[in-house]
Parts: sequence; structure tokens; C-alpha cells
Amino acid sequence: MRNSNTTQRRALRPLDDRPGRSSAACVVVIHGEGMGRRVQLGDQIVIVGRSPDVEFQINHRSVSRQHCRIWRENGEYRIRDLDSTNRTYINDKAVQEATLQDGDHIGVGDSVLKFMEQGSLEARYHEELYQLATSDPLTGLYNRRQFQELIEKEILRAARHHRSLCLALVDIDHFKAINDRFGHPMGDTVIRGVADILRRTVRSDQLVARIGGEEFALVYAEQVLAEAAEGAERVRAAVQAHHFELGNGPTAVTVSIGVAQWSGAMSGLPGLLRAADSELYRAKRTGRNRVCHGDDNT
Repeated sequence: MRNSNTTQRRALRPLDDRPGRSSAACVVVIHGEGMGRRVQLGDQIVIVGRSPDVEFQINHRSVSRQHCRIWRENGEYRIRDLDSTNRTYINDKAVQEATLQDGDHIGVGDSVLKFMEQGSLEARYHEELYQLATSDPLTGLYNRRQFQELIEKEILRAARHHRSLCLALVDIDHFKAINDRFGHPMGDTVIRGVADILRRTVRSDQLVARIGGEEFALVYAEQVLAEAAEGAERVRAAVQAHHFELGNGPTAVTVSIGVAQWSGAMSGLPGLLRAADSELYRAKRTGRNRVCHGDDNT
């Protein structure tokens, strides 16, 4: 049986070491729902299906909740249909189980996935396209679009399995003044520096994204508000302790953070964003360089 926590950690893996890592085998949606999306294959089992709990979700009625399984065995990748309603196809032929070959087309409902082996030129090409589509070019973190896609999936998981889910919004204090005083190139240096601190400070399986000019998002899956607030405070303290080399010497930079916990009463992602943004505004209004959340008394 698959461990749901392991599944979640893979879904939330940040983009901290992606540039320069060796290319791995992958499957890419080349037709139908989710066109352009991809999943990198390693030694873990990957379930393709409509359920939000699977490793590669294709949310279309033609796809079964758990449609097929891909795994590595004796140096090869294999695929097995999981008694899906519309069956699994390899190069237009229905299969129960098969070994995947470079370039194979996998039919999953109305979608077609392409399997590409490690090191192939086409796999590297799709890897570059995926990087461009999902990551922020300045920091290498997830971009806003990918953040929204991943957190919406986590909200579905939290609702279905009654799990805790928190969101922290991180904003660099007085960023306009930094740009005005030191220039935009130094402003970019600060943004990259804060992004590096976030990578080092949060858990390795945690979703970290740049969602605006000087604003970042941290997702705390399966953590209650008090735990997420403690994690956010570690981030705030780490940024404050770091001295950025700007102008003629080191300069202190601080961040304000607002944290909110998702509840069923919220209107999905917009509701969670509004709650976290309200706490961020309170942190700014009450002096900056602090963490505010719904359960505090500041």
C-alpha cells in the first residue's frame, strides 16, 4: 500500500536543486487534459489517475481515479493498467502490463502521454520547457501558476482526508526603498537572497514559491496553525540575521509574514489567500518584521 504522506512529499518537492541535475526518464502529456504537464520518473511508483491523491493527476472524467501504475524494475520502466474503465493503451494497443520503450505513447482516457528515457535529447528538451513553464527565472522557485496548481491539489487532499493545511505569505519589508536607494539590480540580489534563505530554512519537502515581485508563499501541509507559525518565525529570524551586501557594506533586510489555516468554510484557494493576506497586512500595519496569524494576540 502506498503511503499518502510520501505521495504528498513528492507533490510538494521544491525546485531548489533542479538546475544542473541529471535528466531522468519522464512522461509528458502531449494531448488532452493537462497538455504539457510532466512527471519525472525515478525509483518510486507513480500512479496516474483522476484522484487528487495520485502522483500524476489528470482530472478528466475519461480517466479512472487510479488508472495505471508506472514503476521501475530491473532497470526498465513498466506500466500496468489498474482495472480502469477505459483501459490503458500503448501506441493505440490496449495492454494490461507492458515494458515502456523510449517514445511510447500511453493512452489514458482522452489524454496521451509520451514516455521518454533518461538522457534522450527530447527528454532534455521537455525538461527545459517544463522549467520555463513552472519556475520563476530569477529565483528558481516555483512560479505563481505552479504554486496555484499544487496548492489547489493540497486543498482537495485536506478536504477529502480532513488534514491540516496552512499557508504563509512572506513579503520583503520596505522593498521599494531598497530599489530606490541601491537600484533594481541590488533589489534582484535581495530577492534571490531571500529565496535562498527560504530554501535553507524550510523543510526539504515543502512547497516554496515566488508569487509576486517581493512576495513569496510557503505551504505547510499537515501542520496546524501553531506549527506553521513556528516555521514562519524561523524564516523571519533567518532573514533578519542575514546581512546582504548592498552598496558599500552589509545591509539588514527584514520580512513580514502572515499565516492562515485552511478550513472548509473558506472558498477554496481564494479564501485561504485572503485570510493569509489579511494576516500579512496586520504584520505590516503593526510594525513589520513579524509573523501574524489567526491565533495570536498581537
